[in-house]
Amino acid sequence: MIQVTPQMRILLAVNPVDFRKGIDGLAGAVKGFMMDPMSGYLFVFRNRGSTSLKVICYDGQGFWCCQKRLSKGRFKFWPKEKETLTPMAAHELQALLWNNDPEKMNAPMWKKIR
Repeated sequence: MIQVTPQMRILLAVNPVDFRKGIDGLAGAVKGFMMDPMSGYLFVFRNRGSTSLKVICYDGQGFWCCQKRLSKGRFKFWPKEKETLTPMAAHELQALLWNNDPEKMNAPMWKKIR
């Protein structure tokens, strides 16, 4: 299981990828972005129909690959930037996984502990 923490570095691939690819294919896509798939980043991908997300990361020992496929509908939010990768905060990824728009969330970045 991958635990998403506020300290994680997360990159979202703006363009869709072919979801017939497994871990090796997605790691190859990361290399195509001139990034190291073993860098510790979480890389988030979507399919062409916006019905599914895949997340890959390297934990120092091996790769993790997680997929979320919606039972109906499509993911409402996806960035339209010109960059191939866009950074994302942990709370924004949580919103995206629950099919919410991270740009419209008013979640605090941190909460002061008494």
